[in-house]
Amino acid sequence: MPARFQPLAYAPPEPDEMLRRARSFYEQMRTRRSVREFSDRPVPREVIELALRTAATAPSGANQQPWFFVAVSNSETKRRIRLAAEEEERRFYQERAPKAWLQALDHLGTGPEKPFLETAPWLIAVFAQSYGLDDKGNKVKHYYVQESVGLAAGLLIAALHAAGLATLTHTPSPMNFLRTLLNRPASERPVMLVVTGYPAENARVPVITKKAFDEIARFV
Repeated sequence: MPARFQPLAYAPPEPDEMLRRARSFYEQMRTRRSVREFSDRPVPREVIELALRTAATAPSGANQQPWFFVAVSNSETKRRIRLAAEEEERRFYQERAPKAWLQALDHLGTGPEKPFLETAPWLIAVFAQSYGLDDKGNKVKHYYVQESVGLAAGLLIAALHAAGLATLTHTPSPMNFLRTLLNRPASERPVMLVVTGYPAENARVPVITKKAFDEIARFV
């Protein structure tokens, strides 16, 4: 079947307006911080849905869109996730993590206890789909899955921050318990939990710096 195309809907802004938009977005995003102290203040479901719709605009290999998101607000489900995550985290900190890794984490003050998994109003589980199914139920291999899901997750975090919410990417390892608890198929691999909501009133974050621009990019 030949490819179908349509005209691109694009109205180019003037250079000054383009620069204003770029600077405004940068100034907004540079305030983003990973937060581990959340308020239990409710966040409207529509805000989360719009952020997920934004994530789904990400580019993907062959437009296969190999992602699935489960947005969790149910308190009992959040508690089950916390208990399972903390069990894996205790094994990580006590048995699995190399000493150098623990030293690298030390300045962040992290540990196996994850109360934010219950306190935050929303947990968004991000899954990567290794394959899909066609109309006849046959497996269709997905390509560039890791890259595609990473792009979608980045857009999700940006959308949540732009809406005024705090976020944390949490990656207990292993995290196959998420597939079981959230009833996802074997074709999906859990990638991360995006914890989101309002920060706690007295939330604190580590004092950190970002690399200088010439350490992360150059023009040639």
